[in-house]
Amino acid sequence: MERIKLENISKQFVIEGKKNSALDSAIEFFSRKNRTKFWVLKNISFNVDAGENIGIIGKNASGKSTLLRVIAGIYTFDSGSLRTEGKIVYLNGLAPGLKNKLTVRENIYIMGSLLGLRPKDIRNKLEAIIEFSGIGAFVNTKVFKLSSGMIARFAFSATIHFVEHHNPDIILLDEVFGAGADADFQKKAIRRMDELIRSGATVLLVSHNLDLIKTYCRRAIWMDSGEIIKQGEQVSICDAYAATLA
Repeated sequence: MERIKLENISKQFVIEGKKNSALDSAIEFFSRKNRTKFWVLKNISFNVDAGENIGIIGKNASGKSTLLRVIAGIYTFDSGSLRTEGKIVYLNGLAPGLKNKLTVRENIYIMGSLLGLRPKDIRNKLEAIIEFSGIGAFVNTKVFKLSSGMIARFAFSATIHFVEHHNPDIILLDEVFGAGADADFQKKAIRRMDELIRSGATVLLVSHNLDLIKTYCRRAIWMDSGEIIKQGEQVSICDAYAATLA
């Protein structure tokens, strides 16, 4: 069963030119001048089957994150066709909506609501989130008083528990393995992510860490300047890409 099917997907962005005065802004509004258009995705085509894990690699600004956002429905596309089957969860980083002046507990509720959970569902998961993060003594502490490692701990813990709650069919992961914190927690976080990725959902994983792509994916897509350069077996694609970085 196909979960994702893209055919010749293209996406254009518009860059606004520099405006030096209110008059410049008015002229631009009416004339549409001083705007530069560029294609951030160019004729992207591939299929992903149910339960398949695919890594997406490439340099910064190659279109990887834009591609995931198009699949997630966050961005529209300008041409081509896209079909997805099932519930989609998109993760970009591990701290959506984080508010420094609110407590850990309050932030957990905000993060849960942004990921579509009801207050009752968040409340039921609160104890497990705090236990996994290991920062129970600081649950009523405002975030700006915490170290970056402690923030990474509770942000990862909350996000992973909330995603598991949705039991998604498609998981789009954009550089979420950089969980931060100390080495022990990073190992713990990777083990939990491993469980999520191997849960049977279809996974698209964007990462600069080629070892992760080789470990968790069976196919890889190499992108550059909005285009697919190569796609195929993950080890050969990662090695070909790595050779260009040497």
